[in-house]
Amino acid sequence: MRTESRLFIGVAVFFLVTAVGYGYSSEEPTGTAVLVIAFLMAALVAFFLHMQYRRRGPRAQDREDAEVADTAGPLDFFPPHSPWPITIAAGSVLAALGVVFGLWLFLLGLGVLGHGVFGMVFQYADRDGQGDRHGHAGRDA
Repeated sequence: MRTESRLFIGVAVFFLVTAVGYGYSSEEPTGTAVLVIAFLMAALVAFFLHMQYRRRGPRAQDREDAEVADTAGPLDFFPPHSPWPITIAAGSVLAALGVVFGLWLFLLGLGVLGHGVFGMVFQYADRDGQGDRHGHAGRDA
């Protein structure tokens, strides 16, 4: 992931230089704000990829001496079923409808959305990487 990290660092630097140049030469704050936000988003992705590289080490794609067979095998854990995407979708719909119909519905939607995001993030928090093929970690038969 080192290559991807460097790519996004380059994109972030481009947006930073463009934002500084645009902000200096124009009187429009909107374009400058958009370019700064684009810089921050690219920097966030670059930071994430760099931390993944530091945590997991070099992948086969990052090594010069790697073989095609080095990339074979399971990539990661993908859950077979989860109720949280539907909860997040319902919370998003309620929050969007709350913008139209009233603050009470918006706050209700934010609550459902927050519950769904919290549930999705911590759904497999106790999973230690040793789960069975159905994603049930540490469950006795």
